[in-house]
Amino acid sequence: MRQSSYLFTSESVTEGHPDKIADQISDSILDAIM
Repeated sequence: MRQSSYLFTSESVTEGHPDKIADQISDSILDAIM
């Protein structure tokens, strides 16, 4: 749960950055695990 919140915050902070793509991938992985 905490990691998901961290990823969401990170995505908001890096909005418009290439890292956003990596965050989306990580979010998809976490979503699959959950």
